[in-house]
Amino acid sequence: MNLEGRKIIVNKSSKELSELLKTPENYKDFMPDGLQKFETRDNGFKFGLQGMPEIALKIDEVTDQKAILKSASSSLDFSLTATLNPINENQTEVQMLFEGKFNPFIKMMVEKPLQNFINTLTDKIEAYK
Repeated sequence: MNLEGRKIIVNKSSKELSELLKTPENYKDFMPDGLQKFETRDNGFKFGLQGMPEIALKIDEVTDQKAILKSASSSLDFSLTATLNPINENQTEVQMLFEGKFNPFIKMMVEKPLQNFINTLTDKIEAYK
């Protein structure tokens, strides 16, 4: 299952964004309003949203071109990638991409909430100062 967020322009350099995305604590600023739990870990974070199970993510790779988060649970196989495409020294085009391997039943249950989550992440990153 693949999902895409809309492409946005962020008024930060790709280097500034990649530095921001290397630190687990910074992801709290991008979470949806229904956030009920947020815990940082050495290489990632765990969060809980109202009406959804808790999700643990590890920061797998961060460069000036992308930030990849992967599921920290062996029972779920997915990744969330933020592509960082520099426009100039002060602006970067960002797009969230989700890729997951789910059975058809799980896919049917999670597709809409995941798309909403990606849309909210995109909105929060776009509004980030």
